[in-house]
Amino acid sequence: MKFIVVANQGASMFFLVFFIALVFQTHGSKTDYRSSKQVALFIFGDSFLDAGNNNYINTTTYDQANFWPYGETYFKFPTGRFSDGRLVPDFMAEYANLPLIPPFLQPGNTQYYSGVNFASGGAGALVETFEGSVIPLKTQARNFKKVATLLRHKLGSSDAKTLLSSAVYMFCIGSNDYFVPFLTHSDVLKSYSHSEYVGMVIGNLTSIIEEVYKRGARKFEFMNLPPLGCLPGTRIIESEGNGSCLQELSSLASLHNQALSVVLLQLEKQLKGFKFSLYDFHTDVTEMINHPLKYGLKEGKSACCGSGPLRGEYNCGGKRGEKQFELCDKPNEHLFWDSYHLTESAYKQLADRMWGYTNNSHTIGPYTIKDLFQAP
Repeated sequence: MKFIVVANQGASMFFLVFFIALVFQTHGSKTDYRSSKQVALFIFGDSFLDAGNNNYINTTTYDQANFWPYGETYFKFPTGRFSDGRLVPDFMAEYANLPLIPPFLQPGNTQYYSGVNFASGGAGALVETFEGSVIPLKTQARNFKKVATLLRHKLGSSDAKTLLSSAVYMFCIGSNDYFVPFLTHSDVLKSYSHSEYVGMVIGNLTSIIEEVYKRGARKFEFMNLPPLGCLPGTRIIESEGNGSCLQELSSLASLHNQALSVVLLQLEKQLKGFKFSLYDFHTDVTEMINHPLKYGLKEGKSACCGSGPLRGEYNCGGKRGEKQFELCDKPNEHLFWDSYHLTESAYKQLADRMWGYTNNSHTIGPYTIKDLFQAP
């Protein structure tokens, strides 16, 4: 079943639900660190992790999700998350007995004792990726520096050092660096070999990891890249209507994932106290695309919200180009919410496996994320 809907232009309702969203996300943020000694969660990345930072920057609607039907399943209003509900970090916070981790740019958010979310939809490891309309990883790291400084001012050097070293740092970044050449028809890949381009992305990511480490971070959780060429929005690029995967894009994602594994093992040897968990996002999503019924889903290739073949046209909500779009009636039966992002039900399954509630075979490295939260 599907519904054909047209975007509602009423601004007043949006601002009402948006205000409620701020109140909802801020709830519980005044936890006294000194008494609770919580293990904080700091989040860096792109739209797979963005909890709403892009609501507060001058960007295009392509990099925002602050309109209906985003958020309809759990929050009942749009929060800026690129899904129908919660994302992986939201479940991680729940499992770690933390409140929802708020966006860094959310007004009034100055506590940070439970952590903060720096992620930005459309962001990449390369500063040039969608430059000017997103918060690149380099700027996210700069924002973390501000938070670390503020924590030292509020808590004192010793308590701040304890909070920062015991915290978990989640990263999911890189997808947009590889999307750019295909979505913008850029010639950048003609200037570099695939391995050279991946080397630049991984090099930038590595320098940020080292910078965050210098600020006190020790425990890192990484999600590698999903099969980028097999998302609904990329299957329709140069597919001649047959819906096949865009192999060149998926190959870049695979090269990136191989390089990331090598770099993390090197950092583990080079940086004292560096602990990491690497979640194989790629393998899990590939399995769910190919065998949706095994994961309690009915649809693994077509998005719930969008239009065109596989609902791969990125116009969920009718704010991006064509206003008319299709919306499925049961998002929890779909792997993909829109052309590029997953449903809450899919994210929960990923979070359960990352945490260790279910089979951990797709977690690479000596730790699960649960281990990281429990490690000294």
